[in-house]
Amino acid sequence: MSSQINLSDIQNAQHQWLDSALGQYLQRQEQALYDQAVVDLFGFNALQMGCLQMDLLRNSRIAYRYQSAEYACATQVHDLCCQDDFLPFSDMSLDLLLLPHRLEFSERPHQTLREAERVMMPEGHLLITGFNPFSLWGAVLVLKKLFSNKNTAVNTFPWNGKFIGLNRLKDWLALLGFEVVSVEMCCHVPPFEQETWRKRFSFMNKLTARWLPVMGGVYFIVAKKRVVGMTPLKPNWKTAPLKSVLIARPTQSKPTQNERLEPQDNAQCEQ
Repeated sequence: MSSQINLSDIQNAQHQWLDSALGQYLQRQEQALYDQAVVDLFGFNALQMGCLQMDLLRNSRIAYRYQSAEYACATQVHDLCCQDDFLPFSDMSLDLLLLPHRLEFSERPHQTLREAERVMMPEGHLLITGFNPFSLWGAVLVLKKLFSNKNTAVNTFPWNGKFIGLNRLKDWLALLGFEVVSVEMCCHVPPFEQETWRKRFSFMNKLTARWLPVMGGVYFIVAKKRVVGMTPLKPNWKTAPLKSVLIARPTQSKPTQNERLEPQDNAQCEQ
């Protein structure tokens, strides 16, 4: 019973923060990245895990799109409830899997990634967003942990999560056979709760994104599952085109009509 109460508290804290002004800023930044990425990814089945306030698959052209929650939620529509470290899917059944801020709040992030690798089709895509610990957002996390009360940690979403470094996450993905296709950063403005302060520092969206992109508060990873032994075949456009055997082409292998008539003409001249 206590675990259900804790899950409910975490759920309420997450929803309240995402509905705040700072949470709305985060949603706008991430929604744009997901909209751009999913539109060019194809397959049959796609799944978004968590962050149901955002419809991250709205631009996807995959036929079957699902949303899952970690626990039942009466205020939001979702297709199933499941834990991210034990997914109720068969092996190689998903073409696209979205993990928005799931790893830093997972009890076993390694197992979550292993489950993602298990259920994904070869050449399938995994999209991950996470908070960057080496940013101003990460600095706020350190300050929150130093000066906040541990008993109220559940009410300080998202600062109660365990931020994972980008390089560490890349190593985890490489060990599981994922190839990192692209990495983008967003949320370069410091995480001020007040809208006025975020507007004053709005210039950092362009300045930091250009000169210090690694300082973004959130990273966005697009990874592809590679399978050993599978070599995609690509056409060699440099080779000469095939010649059709049905097209008649001139040949000089036999004497021409003029060549056959030359001896007769010589004989007539001698007579």
